[in-house]
Amino acid sequence: MIPFAKAHACGNDFLIVTEDAAAGRDWANLTRHLCSRNTGVGADGIEFFAWTGSKSGRIRLHNADGSIAEISGNGTRCVAAWMSSMIGARPGDELRIETDAGLRACRINSVQSDPQYSVQVTTGMGIPTAAPKTVALNARSIIEGIAVSTGNPHLIVVVDNPEFFVGGEPWQVIGSQICTHPDFPSQTNVEFLRAISPTEIEIRIFERGVGPTTSSGTGTSASATAAIAFHRCTSPLRVVAPGGAQTVTWRGPGTELELTGPATLIARGEAWYG
Repeated sequence: MIPFAKAHACGNDFLIVTEDAAAGRDWANLTRHLCSRNTGVGADGIEFFAWTGSKSGRIRLHNADGSIAEISGNGTRCVAAWMSSMIGARPGDELRIETDAGLRACRINSVQSDPQYSVQVTTGMGIPTAAPKTVALNARSIIEGIAVSTGNPHLIVVVDNPEFFVGGEPWQVIGSQICTHPDFPSQTNVEFLRAISPTEIEIRIFERGVGPTTSSGTGTSASATAAIAFHRCTSPLRVVAPGGAQTVTWRGPGTELELTGPATLIARGEAWYG
């Protein structure tokens, strides 16, 4: 039996499994098994966790397909919610979480325990980088995007229609083609961005290793980076995904970006494996 906790951030759901509980297991196989929506617990990925101090820990992320990802902003926030519940954190407490993309400091802004345990968290997401990037899907389809790194790779595509069509094609189709394009040997996350106002954008997300998702913390951060750096949006910027809204604060190139949003615990339990 594998003990786990499950949490979500704007519908982006993760399992938290301690490294001790997963010791001796093939983490990729374990992730595919537990994340299956029909035959497992169901999740977008597993954060494998180890405590490194009373308010600090280390995580390693596997996507639902078993592949390794450098970081998930929402996954990190889900881990912060779980840590908060384990130690009885209070507003103002800072939890430090080491990821494969570097250290992330998570400040607990509020804690709610009824009807579910939920926290509002501001996470330091590091210093993003962004540059224009052209992707040729075929001779007739050239995508003008913005390549953004938030510790993991993203391509941001700006659209001007509420359906998020790109060249008459659904965003899910274009997202799949860009994600696996040869320009990205390790694949890339893809976000489609529509500006609502200078202080609000709406996005759709095709996540590497997962597919279409309701939300993404790094995708939200990357989209805000592109909107502020290239499309005259301003900070703080409200970023709305199908799973809900998050807020990005960023002073511009060379400075750290901060992401604020909720995370809620869903369940604790044990799952059969092996």
